[in-house]
Amino acid sequence: MLNDSSIHKSLDNYVKHRLQEIPFEIKETFLKTTQVWKCENELDFLYGYYVGKLEEGSLHFLLKASRASAGGFVDSFEIRGIIETHRQELRNLIEKAIKNS
Repeated sequence: MLNDSSIHKSLDNYVKHRLQEIPFEIKETFLKTTQVWKCENELDFLYGYYVGKLEEGSLHFLLKASRASAGGFVDSFEIRGIIETHRQELRNLIEKAIKNS
């Protein structure tokens, strides 16, 4: 669990840092696509993709920072909650990156 406020703050800072890298990644990695999987549009696809990448990176960050195993220490719902606090910022970053690419 993320009971320690310093861990919670560190994870939030990690997510904020990763958000700043996303527009560059989109520009360099993703080309214009029309039908991406079964998503309504490119924004939906990239939003889901980056939420997953942020969750994976956050878990990795926590395990490395705590040098602990995942058992009982990390709740993936708490990680998702931290990421979701940046939901609108993530959507805005992706929209801008799509328009500029």
